[in-house]
Amino acid sequence: MKYMMFVVTSLEPDAERDESDVDLWVDPLDASGKRVIGEALQPPSTSTVVKVRGGKVLTTHGPFAETSEVICGFDILEVADLDEAIEIASRHPMARNGQLELRPFMVWDE
Repeated sequence: MKYMMFVVTSLEPDAERDESDVDLWVDPLDASGKRVIGEALQPPSTSTVVKVRGGKVLTTHGPFAETSEVICGFDILEVADLDEAIEIASRHPMARNGQLELRPFMVWDE
């Protein structure tokens, strides 16, 4: 199963940041093939929201909603099941600093 793991951080953290080396999490998962890809994202202030209304393309710069938490990165995991995805996510440094959201990819009928 493929899972998108959103890495979420608080704009106003409650505790001191854990400066764990994320490479200690990334390297073994890349080597095992469990992590397909992952990237950090630029801040929400760099985002552009795109929508079409009335046949017109409308864009808005900056975050699409007021929030105290933002997605700061993502990883795509290829695992056997949700339990394995949870186990992998629980070892990510952001499990202690923020939170991780696991969402399965849609399975389409062929």
